[in-house]
Amino acid sequence: MSEETKPFEPTIIGFTCNWCSYRAADMAGTARMKYAPNVRLIRLMCSGRLDPTFVFKAFANGADAVLVSGCHPGDCHYINQNYKMLRRFHLMKRVLAQMGIEPERIKLLWASAAEGAIFADEVNKFVEQVRALGPLNWNKGNGVALETPVHEEVPA
Repeated sequence: MSEETKPFEPTIIGFTCNWCSYRAADMAGTARMKYAPNVRLIRLMCSGRLDPTFVFKAFANGADAVLVSGCHPGDCHYINQNYKMLRRFHLMKRVLAQMGIEPERIKLLWASAAEGAIFADEVNKFVEQVRALGPLNWNKGNGVALETPVHEEVPA
């Protein structure tokens, strides 16, 4: 197949909470629930620990969308950190819109460790939503192209 006849398969970076949503993803996998392989999961200790720059770097380095998943509000192992993520999520959506990226390209999902089926279902819905949006083409007017990849600077 040529490049033009292949259907668009989005690349989605998923940031998941270690205590709930990562375990929900693990449960979905061990229970052999089918969900799209387009999501590359990165485990965090808590969704509240996600620095927004990681989300922006994911987009800058080629992700078509970002999924952020954590414990249900009120069930966070770190007291109220998922509320912190909720506030950051709304801020990130506004910043993405200002950058020319559709706010629908980022999703926040609450999933407990026992909700593997819900996690799989929501991932599948999100992948379909991103497929409908199409690829994030920085050079076609819906964003500003970066000349070089963004690299993390580690202080000495």
